[in-house]
Amino acid sequence: MTWVLLLVTAALTFPWAAAGAARRLADRLPPKEACAAIVSTAVLGAGGTGAALFGLAHVPFLAGLEQLPLAQVATEWPAALPVAALATAVMATQLVLVVRRWCEHRSLLAAAWAEAADAEADGDLLVLPGETPDAFALPGRHRRPGAIVVTTAMLRTLGEREREVLLAHERAHLTGHHHLLSVTTYLAAAVHPALRSLRPALDFHLERWADESAAREVGNRRLAAAAIARAALAASTAGPRRGPLLAVNTGPVPQRVEALLGPVPVRPEAASARAAALGLVLGVVTCAVAAVAIAYGLHEYVELAAEGLRAR
Repeated sequence: MTWVLLLVTAALTFPWAAAGAARRLADRLPPKEACAAIVSTAVLGAGGTGAALFGLAHVPFLAGLEQLPLAQVATEWPAALPVAALATAVMATQLVLVVRRWCEHRSLLAAAWAEAADAEADGDLLVLPGETPDAFALPGRHRRPGAIVVTTAMLRTLGEREREVLLAHERAHLTGHHHLLSVTTYLAAAVHPALRSLRPALDFHLERWADESAAREVGNRRLAAAAIARAALAASTAGPRRGPLLAVNTGPVPQRVEALLGPVPVRPEAASARAAALGLVLGVVTCAVAAVAIAYGLHEYVELAAEGLRAR
């Protein structure tokens, strides 16, 4: 039992170290690669946590397969049944949280589409009448393609070239399927508390990704920085968007503007390769630790069954 608990403990504490490493790594990568590192860590951390908890919760099931009475299991391994019950309760709680977050995500998306019902359509642009400056990327729903929602007040706030930046920014969210990355990390954070810190980091790098896309689209980084700053300042009166809606005022805007005023983020190929290798190693370690814990548990109970048969 000692080795099983040690292995499972390692799997359950791994996300704390992985989340911190992913945030630091993301700060050294271009925005697109940073988002990949964060989302991969969230998924692998959640998967490893689930596997480790399953390794603890499967004890009664294994005992049944080996036709071992639970009383004998409790005698040979006193902590087995309480630990299995606790792991099962934790997994049930995680499932409830994940389902609740998914329902919240769908509800927010439905509310946003209802809000845009009166908007005037122009291609992928939905112009919404309103005196509050606002703009956000609206993911597709019920076979409806994604759209960019902009209020008339926001359009009046920006100049023609600045509007090009804003639309390019929001369009980058749609074409990059950023809402899927955001929702994936949001759901993974319900599985392990250490993963919650990845959501703000991901939101920042998703905005940086869209900022850089807009700057490339208009071919002027200073114009992009000025437009993002003006649009974010105007949209601050609308408040932050929640859930799958990525808006121009999401994340720490001063840092985003400062980054746009600097050089284009470029990393050597070797850095990207090291980042990919690190992500792969983290994933392999997580899955391996959880798998070893389960395999060792199986081995323990096979031996227990054999000893019981020999004693008869």
